[in-house]
Amino acid sequence: MTAPGDNQLKSIVSRINTLMDEKKEISDSISEVYLEAKSNGFDVPALRAIVKAQREDVEKRQAREAQIELYRSSLGIE
Repeated sequence: MTAPGDNQLKSIVSRINTLMDEKKEISDSISEVYLEAKSNGFDVPALRAIVKAQREDVEKRQAREAQIELYRSSLGIE
């Protein structure tokens, strides 16, 4: 005998599994694009930093960059 919420639970678990599979496919596709960029001579860590900066909130990014600049200055890093 099944409990009243069993079908809903099965549906939720199934949806989560489907989304996790899609997430893996997307992650693999992103990795392929970075490999393509690398094979074309682009610096992948720099690209990752650019993508991260573009997706980040402007104020948060500016605050983080200011903090990095302060640390660089304090350590004498040009």
